[in-house]
Amino acid sequence: MANLKEIRNRIASVSSTMQITSAMKMVSAAKLKKAQDAITAMRPYSDKLTELLQSLSANLDADSSSKYAEEREVKKVLIVSITSNRGLCGAFNSNILKQSVSLAQNNYAGKEVDYLVIGKKANDFLGKNNTVVANHSEVFDDLTFDNVAAIAEDLMEQFSSGSYDRIDVVYNKFKNAATQIVMTEQFLPIAPIEGEIATSTDYIFDPSESEIVEQLIPKSLKTQLYKSVRDSFASEHGARMTAMHKATDNATELRDQLKLKYNKARQASITNEILEIVGGAEALNN
Repeated sequence: MANLKEIRNRIASVSSTMQITSAMKMVSAAKLKKAQDAITAMRPYSDKLTELLQSLSANLDADSSSKYAEEREVKKVLIVSITSNRGLCGAFNSNILKQSVSLAQNNYAGKEVDYLVIGKKANDFLGKNNTVVANHSEVFDDLTFDNVAAIAEDLMEQFSSGSYDRIDVVYNKFKNAATQIVMTEQFLPIAPIEGEIATSTDYIFDPSESEIVEQLIPKSLKTQLYKSVRDSFASEHGARMTAMHKATDNATELRDQLKLKYNKARQASITNEILEIVGGAEALNN
């Protein structure tokens, strides 16, 4: 009977876990809808802003180029790693952490590499053996453009002052609830435009074209970082919903197996009791 009690306790434990994972799945599904709508609505604006910036800056001469496009010998690198504040979302965080470490060890081997993290998971992991210059985990408590723009302004200041020669951003790009793509994007200096961009429209610039570009570049960089954080936020809830869905399915399967095992053990116990009673009755008759 002790074995039966142990199985009953395991069934109760697994059932309790299944209820928790199912509830977490529903919560993440509700949050995912809002986060997905936000990033879907933002992408066309971000893409159009980048296209406009490239169109305007394509014909600027070297003297008019921005300080944010200055190419320098890469000696110091800052990697911006965007993870979540909480776990239970599958490989969402570990993929970012692996990519961040791999980037430093392979692409920037022999160079001085620091980290700026957005998310507690990145801070907890990278802070053990690396230099984390700033932790902005609180941004997820109130995810607004202004809060992320402040981080982008700090990154632009760090680059323009010469503190870092290159800044990369590592994050999960949202594709759908089941798929997140690990992205590594060059944040600063601004990546040169590949090929030529044809402009069929004859614009009249007021103020000058170079002044407009100088105003657009900071806005574009802020929008780029905000899009990355938004992508990561939507990806987190998608990954957690998927992970909790799988966990619920596994718990259901395990519970069914335990119930079958319990029924077999109970049947065996009843059979043994019957055999003992029959054996005792036979002994009395003899």
